[in-house]
Amino acid sequence: MAIDTTTAPSPQAAPPAPQPHGPKLSTRDKLVLFVLCAAQFMVALDFSVLNVALPVLGPDLGMSHSALQWAVTAFALPSGGFLLLFGRTGDLFGRRKLFLAGLALFGLASLLATFAWDPASFLTGRALQGVGAAAIVPTGMSLLTTTFPEGPQRDRALGISGTLLSLGFTVGMVLGGVLTDTLGWRSTMGLLTLFALIVLPLAPGLLPESRTPDRPRLDVPGAVTVTGGLLSLIYALSTAAQRGFGGTDVIATLVAGVLLLALFGYVESRAESPLVSLPMLRRRTVAWGNLGGLVTFSMMSTVVFVLTLYFQEVLRLSAFETGLIFGVQGVLSVVAGVYAPRIIGRFGARRTLVGSLVGQGLLGAALLGIGEGGWSVWLATAAVSVASMFHLGAIVSYGVTVTSGVPDEEQGLATGLVTSTQQVGLTIGIPVLGVLATTNSDLLTGTRTVLAIDAVVVLATAAAVAVGLGGRKRA
Repeated sequence: MAIDTTTAPSPQAAPPAPQPHGPKLSTRDKLVLFVLCAAQFMVALDFSVLNVALPVLGPDLGMSHSALQWAVTAFALPSGGFLLLFGRTGDLFGRRKLFLAGLALFGLASLLATFAWDPASFLTGRALQGVGAAAIVPTGMSLLTTTFPEGPQRDRALGISGTLLSLGFTVGMVLGGVLTDTLGWRSTMGLLTLFALIVLPLAPGLLPESRTPDRPRLDVPGAVTVTGGLLSLIYALSTAAQRGFGGTDVIATLVAGVLLLALFGYVESRAESPLVSLPMLRRRTVAWGNLGGLVTFSMMSTVVFVLTLYFQEVLRLSAFETGLIFGVQGVLSVVAGVYAPRIIGRFGARRTLVGSLVGQGLLGAALLGIGEGGWSVWLATAAVSVASMFHLGAIVSYGVTVTSGVPDEEQGLATGLVTSTQQVGLTIGIPVLGVLATTNSDLLTGTRTVLAIDAVVVLATAAAVAVGLGGRKRA
């Protein structure tokens, strides 16, 4: 039977025009996103909400000035050290189960820290918070990437998650000062308990269970070496932030961390069911995407640290005024989070990551113009706030880059690498570069030195990522 190929197709037969931003999220999707992002926000808040309370907390609990670093280190050690292990454990035995267990532990630990009666009880609460956070972060990210399909929906979900991650850290700095001045330092820990009580009852009915279809044996040697390596490395860098790199314990744990991570690489190359798939680490998107993430986190946290000192010790601003400046930064981060997924959809994750790093580096260079005059407040506020928008773009695009194209059964591993990069980035920047500002006799000169190094590192990384990812428009 002949077919007339000259007949024009009916207008009604034409396919509908594609929606530029992908299908809209359903009400259930929005609730799932709320639960996962609220948990991530809670953990990000914990990184900074206690910082300004430390001078008050110490005398109240009888902690010496030198012991106060453990209020931060006790949380940072397990929260960074157990990320990869818990990310893979969730893959094998159920991400939802581990996420809920982490939430419950985090809430109970926050309650213990709220009512702590001595240094030991407080530090125990902080350490258990870190263990809970190490379970929440990678499993929460895995649930997000397996719930929302690759494309516009996942880009949007990662954009919201990245925004709240950055906003949580900034809000914590402002909120910590307000709560400490009005209700006391215990209210900062009580706030985290309240967050856990809100999220935990909602999660079981909304989150689907998610695990790999088969259940290979857990790579115990890999788990021991990588966890020990990360714990040693984070301890060394966190301690160096307070006491410098000259201490015997710092040198010993730094060397131990490097050796254990090298041994981990050897173990994984021979393991039948490795904790970290070396072929995954050899993916260009995973390797170069995580490098971009490591640099954007470490450098931006360093900028915030040195500017906090600069505002209060050079420009003589109050802690509240300093908090307001970083509040502006937080607002612009939210704006960037709204538009980052659209920019990724338009230009691709690779170009967005490279462009965001370039923007962050250039704005860091603009901060070199700060001085002792009052006009420096406006320059610093504008530069760091706009830089935070590029920083947020880098956060979202590197998350999209690393997790795109990874099968669902390995999403826990991929997101574990993403979140490990975040934690290590937040940990290494301040001790490695911040010490240059704090040990310089002239704080302004030291701050400018750090900002110059920051700009060079970020711009060099942008160039390396652009070359390493090649001509791929979308990771």
